[in-house]
Amino acid sequence: MRDRAAGKKRVRRGRPGRRSLSTSGPGLKKRARRIASMLLKEYPHAKTALKHKSPLQLLVATILSAQCTDARVNQVTKELFRKYKTAADFAAADPAELEQEIHSLGFFRQKTRNIIQCCGDIAERHGGRVPDTLEGLTSLRGVGRKTANVVLGSVHGKPVVVVDTHVKRLSLRLGLTWNTDPDRIEQDLMELLPEDAWRPFSDALILHGRAVCRARRPGCEACVVESLCTSSTC
Repeated sequence: MRDRAAGKKRVRRGRPGRRSLSTSGPGLKKRARRIASMLLKEYPHAKTALKHKSPLQLLVATILSAQCTDARVNQVTKELFRKYKTAADFAAADPAELEQEIHSLGFFRQKTRNIIQCCGDIAERHGGRVPDTLEGLTSLRGVGRKTANVVLGSVHGKPVVVVDTHVKRLSLRLGLTWNTDPDRIEQDLMELLPEDAWRPFSDALILHGRAVCRARRPGCEACVVESLCTSSTC
């Protein structure tokens, strides 16, 4: 019995929920496009939930949305945008006063500094107009690639991939990337999908992450792409 047992190969079990789905090459690209197609049908009108009436308002709202819900940001910006109407207005804001006005959104000191600095750059170097290129936006102090892509995609309709916390989490769970760096995830998704799907797919992932594929308790049983997910627990 000992000899027979020793001769048996030990079967290594995969991680719970792990599927035998394509995670590289042409198979991955095909699966990614099927996922995108299904999610875009589920969320045909996906777009940013941040309320805005101008590129400047969306830029400020996106800075404020870091580590905070869009719904909460919308509550604060409703009054904020009545008071500060131009980049020059934000640039000239009293830091202590602005901190108090956005205090409930968290990280208020850093956000205040970013808003005042980037709006100062807009007023001084761009004639008060928000740049409409990635290079121009990311040259502003306090503005990173994700924030720039939100403005470029939502305001100017440019083909971009926005990688926020939801897009990062779902891209990893779906097996569309093994990277954790947002910039590398952006590049991975751009390589997998056609250009015209980049922005709507990002928006759909964000909505799906909020409604179904939540961080702590993903609703796999209600997920339209469950059969294509490498992390499904169903």
